[in-house]
Amino acid sequence: MNQDIIKVGFIGNPNCGKTTLFNAYTGANLKVANWPGVTVEKKEGRTVYKGQEFLLIDLPGIYSLTSYTMEEKVSRECIISEDVDVIVDVVDASCLERNLYLTLQLIELGKPVVLALNMMDIVEERGMEIDLHRLPEMLGIPAIPVSARKKTGLEILMHAVAHHKEYAKQGPFIHHHSENTRHQHNHHTEYAMVYDDCIEDKIDILISQFDKKYPDMKNKRWHAIKFLEQDETVMRQYPLEMKALAEHNYEKEIINEKYDFIEEVIEEVLVNKSRKEECTDKIDRYMTGKWIGLPIFLTVMALVFFLTFTVGDWLKGYFEIGLEFVTERVSSILRLLGTNPMLESLIVDGIISGVGGILTFLPNIFILFLALAFLEDSGYMARVAFVMDDIMGRLGLSGRAFLPMLLGFGCSVPAIMASRALEHRKDRLKTILVTPFMSCSARLPIYVLFSSMFFGKYAMLACYSMYLLGIVIAILTAYILSRIDGSRAEQSLLIELPEYKAPNARTIAIYVWEKIKDYLTKAGTVIFLASIVMWILLNFGPQGYVTDITQSFGSLIGKAAVPIFAPLGLGYWQIVVALISGIAAKEVVVSSCSVLFGIQNITTAQGMESFVATLGAMGFGAANAYALMVFCLLYVPCTATIATINREVGSKKLTVQILLFQLAVAWSVSFIVYHIGKLFLL
Repeated sequence: MNQDIIKVGFIGNPNCGKTTLFNAYTGANLKVANWPGVTVEKKEGRTVYKGQEFLLIDLPGIYSLTSYTMEEKVSRECIISEDVDVIVDVVDASCLERNLYLTLQLIELGKPVVLALNMMDIVEERGMEIDLHRLPEMLGIPAIPVSARKKTGLEILMHAVAHHKEYAKQGPFIHHHSENTRHQHNHHTEYAMVYDDCIEDKIDILISQFDKKYPDMKNKRWHAIKFLEQDETVMRQYPLEMKALAEHNYEKEIINEKYDFIEEVIEEVLVNKSRKEECTDKIDRYMTGKWIGLPIFLTVMALVFFLTFTVGDWLKGYFEIGLEFVTERVSSILRLLGTNPMLESLIVDGIISGVGGILTFLPNIFILFLALAFLEDSGYMARVAFVMDDIMGRLGLSGRAFLPMLLGFGCSVPAIMASRALEHRKDRLKTILVTPFMSCSARLPIYVLFSSMFFGKYAMLACYSMYLLGIVIAILTAYILSRIDGSRAEQSLLIELPEYKAPNARTIAIYVWEKIKDYLTKAGTVIFLASIVMWILLNFGPQGYVTDITQSFGSLIGKAAVPIFAPLGLGYWQIVVALISGIAAKEVVVSSCSVLFGIQNITTAQGMESFVATLGAMGFGAANAYALMVFCLLYVPCTATIATINREVGSKKLTVQILLFQLAVAWSVSFIVYHIGKLFLL
C-alpha cells in the first residue's frame, strides 16, 4: 500500500450531501439530516482506492470562505492549511447556481480542487441536464457526477482526486470572451475567475508588494483578493501600507463579479433550467406562509406526539409484559438459590426495577425519533427555522439560534455544540442558556409516566404542552435578557431551504439507531449505576443497613431539601431525591421513583395504579404531577450537557451561573404552575 496518504477535505454548502458522501466512503455513522447545522466540527475517516490510502476530512457546511462563525473558521483554517492536499467541493447539482460561489473561492486558493456534482438524480427528475464537458472547460477543474445516497460515481471521484493531487494550477480554460473584455495580462488563460481591469490592476500591484515583503507567501493572488475585501485575518497576518490602493472595501464588487461569472457558467452548462415550477415551491407557499407556517408546525408536532403515545403505548404494553415475566423469573431463581435478601433486593428492587422500567419506554422513544428523522430528512425542519426567524429576531435572539433549539428536541449535547454556528458570542451564550429548556428525549419517560397516571385521556396533551412550554420559556427568557442588556439580534438567518424529498431509509435507520443505541447505552451504564447508588442510599443509613428507608441516607438528604420544594407542591423527600438523581440523566427520575417508593415494574398498569395510590395517600395529585413535569423540563440538564456547556463557554464560573439561572427559572415557573393548577386540578 502507498505510504503517502492523500489528505482530502470535503467541503461545500450546508445540506449539499457532504456527510452522506463521507459516510459512503468511510462507513462512519455520522448524523445526516436534511437541514443545515449538523456538522459543527471536522470529522476524519479513511478509505482505500487501488492501494492508495486517503484521509478524508468532513468539514462544516459553509457558504463562503469569509469567516464569521466558528464553523466557517474551522472550514477555512483547515482548507488553507497543510492538512489538506486535495479539496473535494461537494455541490448540490440541483442548485448549481447557489453552490458555485464557494467553488470559485476554493479555486482561487490555488490548491487542487475536484468538483463533486452530488444529487444528479434530482437534476434528472427536474428534466434538466448539465454539460459535463463545458463545465470543466470554464472552471478548469474536474467535475465528477456522483450520488452519495445511491453510492454511484464514488470510485471515479477518488480516481480524479488521486490523479489531480499534483495539479495545483487550474486549467486549461476555454472561455468565450471578446477582445475588449480581456485584461492586459490576458488573465482569462490563467484563471477561471477574472475581474474587471480596475480590480485586476490592484491585484497585480498587491502581488508585486507581496513578492517584495513576503516572498515565501503561497498563492499571492488569493491573499491579494482577500486584502481588497479587507479580510481581517489576512490584513493582520500580512500587513501592507496600501491605503491608497485599497481605499475602500471591494468585497461587494468582487461578490457581484463572481455572480456575474456564475450566471455566465449556468447559461452555458445548464439545459432546461426553467422548465416548470418545482413542487417544492408550491408546497412552501403553505409550509413557510407568514400566517399558516407556525400553525402547521404546531399541528405537525401534535401529530408526532399523538403517534408517540398511541403507537408507542401499544408497543410499550408488550415490553411491560416482558418486564413482569423477567422480574418474576429472577425473583423465583434467587429464592431457589437461597440468595441473601439484601442481594435479592439489590437485583430485583434496584437494578431490574430501575433499568427495566426505563427500557419499557423504548417504543415511545423509537416512535419519536422515527418521526423526527422523517421530518429532518424530508427537508421540513429547515422550514421550521425559517418560519421562526422573524419571531426570534423580534425577541432579541438570532434566527439561527432556533437551529440548535430544534436539535435540543433530540439531545442537548449536540444542540449546545451547534451554537457555534452563531457569529457573535453574546448570541451563543443566550442560545446555550436557553437550549436546555427544549425537551430532550431523556425527559419523555417522565412525561409519559406522570401524564398517563394523572391525566388519563388527556395524557398526550399534557405531554405535548411540555414541548410547547419549553419553546415559550426559552424565547421569553431570551427576550427578557435582551431587554435587560439592551441588545438586539445581531445576526439574521441565512439558510438554504433544501428540496423536499422522500426520506432515505438508510439515513433514517442510522439516525434512529444512533439515538436508540445512546438510550440503551445509558440504560446499561448511567442508569444501571444510578439505580445501584439509589438502592444503597435507601438501604443504608448512619446505623448501617436499614429496612426502614426513612432512616436511610437518602431520606436524610431529601428531608433537608423539602422546605425548598414544598412551595412547588413537591415537598416529599422521595420526589426531591428522585429530582437530584435526575442530574445524572433525566431518565433516572423514573427509575429512582421505582426504587424510592418500592414499586416493582412501575411503568406497568399495575405498577402505575399502585404508584398513584401511594402518591394520593401522600396528598400528591394532578397539580403536583404537572408541576413536577415542568420542573423536570426546566431545571439543570444532565451531567453530559453540563460538561458540554462548560467546554463551550470556557468558564466554570459562567457555567455555574447558567445552572443557577436555570434552577431559578424552574423553581419560579413550577411555583406559578402549581398554584394555578390547584385552582383547576385536584
